[in-house]
Amino acid sequence: MNKQFSLLVLAALFTGYAGFSQESDPASKSKESAPNNWHVLDAAESGVEGISLDKAYSYLKAKNLKSKKVLVAVIDSGIDTLHEDLKPVLWVNKGEIPGNGQDDDHNGYVDDIHGWNFLGGKDGRSVKEDSYEAARVYHQLKNDWVNFSGDPKSLSKKQRASYLTYKKAEKALLEDSDTEEMGYIKQIYPKIHAGDSLIRKDLGKEEYGTADLENYKPTDADAKMMKGFLSGIAKANSGTDITNKQIMEEIEGQLRKATTALDAPEEYRKNIVGDDESNFEDRSYGNNDVMASTPFHGTHCSGIIGAVRDNGIGMQGIADNVEIMMVRAVPDGDEHDKDIALAIRYAVDNGARVISMSFGKSFSPQKKWVDDAFRYAAKKGVLLVHAAGNDSKNIDTTDNFPSVVFLKSKKKAKNVITVGASGNQKNGGLTAAFSNYGKDQVDVFAPGVAIYSTIPGGNTYGKASGTSMACPVVAGIASLLMEYYPGLSYSQVKKAIEQSVVKPGDKVRNPETRKKVDMSELCRTGGIVNAYEAVKAAEAMAGSSKN
Repeated sequence: MNKQFSLLVLAALFTGYAGFSQESDPASKSKESAPNNWHVLDAAESGVEGISLDKAYSYLKAKNLKSKKVLVAVIDSGIDTLHEDLKPVLWVNKGEIPGNGQDDDHNGYVDDIHGWNFLGGKDGRSVKEDSYEAARVYHQLKNDWVNFSGDPKSLSKKQRASYLTYKKAEKALLEDSDTEEMGYIKQIYPKIHAGDSLIRKDLGKEEYGTADLENYKPTDADAKMMKGFLSGIAKANSGTDITNKQIMEEIEGQLRKATTALDAPEEYRKNIVGDDESNFEDRSYGNNDVMASTPFHGTHCSGIIGAVRDNGIGMQGIADNVEIMMVRAVPDGDEHDKDIALAIRYAVDNGARVISMSFGKSFSPQKKWVDDAFRYAAKKGVLLVHAAGNDSKNIDTTDNFPSVVFLKSKKKAKNVITVGASGNQKNGGLTAAFSNYGKDQVDVFAPGVAIYSTIPGGNTYGKASGTSMACPVVAGIASLLMEYYPGLSYSQVKKAIEQSVVKPGDKVRNPETRKKVDMSELCRTGGIVNAYEAVKAAEAMAGSSKN
């Protein structure tokens, strides 16, 4: 789940819809905003700490290299298959005959033309919102342990692990269900809902963003509140173009979360998907609707990787010769381990070389299935890129799944790059205040603040922030290297990206403590990815392999 909106919504609620800043220090207040495409710019030429993408392409052109198409899978919430900047790069499964209702390529999935929706039902419906894993775990184990008052040391190893998981889930639920916060949300929700209804009626559109409200002059108090609320959140997130639909869904998600401390969560997924979730061999579920009803997140991430370059519209994706496969497995809530494990396997089996994974959660009851999928991807030569998360936490010591540390062996998956989010000096500093970090578990940082990309609507674009945006930046660079240096293995591509990071000359802020530290304290490589330097590193590797 992308938790950045949760943080912004709550912050805006408790600061009166205005004046909230992600940073706690005065230096974070920027007088000059970075350009929309700041994340691809070169620091020396533009003054903002992007990935030097144009320099990378100039270098490749000078080498007279030709690219080879690379298939990139995006495991996410869905994608706008009709978007002008994405439609030309959508993966098309040539083994399927569209719309004939048959599994022509015999892969177990009917009419999977652009990917697969593991959150879909055979009747065409799709899971939109879902519960949170902490609630699912807590209520699954509650009957076993709610009345236990003995010494955990008296339990068997297996029982003790179950009990400790139960207590951890209980603690997480209590922390997530702060009565004062939730009481305020419940109090304010009817006014926000009423204001949203009035604005939708006045504007004549069901979904609107901050740009739609610039010239809107509400007279109703609730409509004024909603306008100020939305504008305050956008301002707090460096001008991110957030819509009413996203915010209402987030608030409603918070309310759903609050109820699960007492009552078992609704089984949203089970009621639609209909598989046996406890049986990993029950795999042929879902449907082919990869757009569904929640495509914002996946559309935005996909554009960062591969939106059509040099077509004179919209924005420029990082990689210039890719196909995007959407594997829908991330609802508005926490993803399920079975869906993620099968999504990875689906992508691998259908030819993906890079998989972008912008999601995460704090519990993983079926981690073994995900671990096995990681191993399967490594065996097939596939690189996985994963977002570190948006809780401003050290994930060396705080659980964040999927984790690269295997459950039994405690060894680390070698085919995964975990990505924290960087910003620039014009939008709050080199480290995003929301980003998770970890000198062992996070490999690199990449631009993830106010990233401009494709959003649903066919020809619409906007900004979003999060490690969810930093992840596809790295996936895009990895794809670029594989395009022009197809002989490199996933381990070589990973090495090229990691050994070519740009290390800041000055200390940066720890996202959690806000203290100045060396970046080597926040991630394993101590730097921010750079496409130009990565291309040069890949060139050197390719050259040495020929000798």
